[in-house]
Amino acid sequence: MCGIVGYSGPQNSVGPIIEGLSRLEYRGYDSAGICLKINNELQIIKKEGKLDNLKAILGESRPFSNTGIGHTRWATHGAVTTDNAHPHGNEIFAVVHNGIIENAQSLKKDLLAEGFQFKSQTDSEVFLVLLTKFYKQTGNTLQSISKAFNLITGNSAFVITEKASDKLYAVKRSAPLVVGENKENREAFVSSDPFALVGFAPRIYFPQDGVICEGVVTANDVTVNFYELDLTPSSRYKFQANSMSMDSTSKGPYEHYMLKEIHEQPALVDKLAAFYIKNEGRKELDTLKGFKAPGWHLTACGTAWHAGLVIKNYFEQINRQRADVDIASEFRYREPILNKGEVGLFISQSGETADTLACQELCKEKGIETFSIVNTEGSTLFRNSDKNFLIHAGVEIGVASTKAFTLQALTGYLMSRAMEGTLDDPKLFSEIQLLSNRIGELCAQSDSLKEVAEKIYTKKGFIFTGRGKYFPIALEGALKLKEIAYVHAEGYAAGELKHGPIALIDESIVNIAVVGPELLEKTVSNVEEVKARRGIMVVVGPKDSPEIEHLADAYIPLDFNGLPNLSPLYVNVALQFLAYHIAKLKGTDIDKPRNLAKSVTVE
Repeated sequence: MCGIVGYSGPQNSVGPIIEGLSRLEYRGYDSAGICLKINNELQIIKKEGKLDNLKAILGESRPFSNTGIGHTRWATHGAVTTDNAHPHGNEIFAVVHNGIIENAQSLKKDLLAEGFQFKSQTDSEVFLVLLTKFYKQTGNTLQSISKAFNLITGNSAFVITEKASDKLYAVKRSAPLVVGENKENREAFVSSDPFALVGFAPRIYFPQDGVICEGVVTANDVTVNFYELDLTPSSRYKFQANSMSMDSTSKGPYEHYMLKEIHEQPALVDKLAAFYIKNEGRKELDTLKGFKAPGWHLTACGTAWHAGLVIKNYFEQINRQRADVDIASEFRYREPILNKGEVGLFISQSGETADTLACQELCKEKGIETFSIVNTEGSTLFRNSDKNFLIHAGVEIGVASTKAFTLQALTGYLMSRAMEGTLDDPKLFSEIQLLSNRIGELCAQSDSLKEVAEKIYTKKGFIFTGRGKYFPIALEGALKLKEIAYVHAEGYAAGELKHGPIALIDESIVNIAVVGPELLEKTVSNVEEVKARRGIMVVVGPKDSPEIEHLADAYIPLDFNGLPNLSPLYVNVALQFLAYHIAKLKGTDIDKPRNLAKSVTVE
């Protein structure tokens, strides 16, 4: 969720910290700050609002510091104010924090009773005060971090800098954290996201929960040390080369990242098919051949949950294996029945979604296998799952997910065909190629969807409907529109209209109906019901259907031929374009919608 970047080395830390935070702006935030060690003192500069506000202050003062930590905050505890912005600091330490300290109130009460003072309303400052308390007792930073971290509950990541040295310290529990180093330049880095370190840190490390990281820069070298909470050396971390490039974080010729990512889908669909059917990913899929589970528990949030609904249809219709799909934030609290032999399948773009991780942990505790469909190799979900199926979507910067949905659903389809043992069926590869081509055609004809958007963007509300395999697409289409256009939009199974929602229909409400060639007559009857009540009718349906075209106020014709299994993914791209064009006409911030964060790392 929030952005963290830390630096220690011979250069001015302000540059890499601000550049790293700039790369993470898309994740959502409401204030920004930096702590710099200057003249052997910790100096904190922070400001509510956009990162540009902080940049303006730094541009005037032009500070120089070899060591610093920076943060972009998305408010959880405490209002959006400069005092509540991070870093939090005192005469000994400065701290930045992502996540939530669940027992912060009780800890704060005890600390206040002991005479400690607080400058903010945040839970994060509790960790700073605990750290300071233990340091005054022990005089040892590592011991103090261990003691403070052992007292808190909840999912968090902390990065700490101190007056006494130029070291960087970090520790986390079920929250994203990456440590980097550049041996050639003698630089140490820490961040909540490896994207922030592209071009800075050729070597990166992903520590596991409860591992204290220590970045040490000397006159001749840089080292990263890892310790368990008992301060013995730890090997619980993953090392990898940082192979990402800046090209992945550039918009190129596109006006928005979201538009770029929609247009990337044809090539990514081809690439994923080649990876899993013909290249190195085949080995992983082949482990599923003949696999039969008595039940699947598909768990995810938001767009990933909609992808789970699509995958459920594949598992049940192709493999005849029961699949339940749960919203991750509800799964644990309904006390799910988890039986031996069943599989938990967790879907996440970032692999750091807090609710999804909590569900994965529950399944592990109950002794059932856990699989992931995930975009981020090395993420917490990736590390904790028994099997991982990477979607290879590349960096998705638009907060409203587009290409990740398509590749999550496609990966689930390939898993289903692997269990069936039909990965070598030539029809499989040709259908995926056809999907890529059809999405490419949509990209080339996007202006026709813009014309539809121009007819409806001023309307009061939108109801998306779909039957069967298009019901999840109705849900996803509505979510995409409300995320970026800030209009009321809901998705329904088409047959449910008459059971309540039809009461909303009048000349100010748009029904966007997904009509596939399947169950065509029944779906057309739903369209007629809306028209009879003066609703505005936009139909996404099979081309060359004069009956549907006659009923529709706006018609988006699609070629469903040759896509018996993958047509939902095709239709969804049309709805992505429609949402994009409506949002652009309304003038909203498409890539960074208000109130939203890209990776939700708090429950």
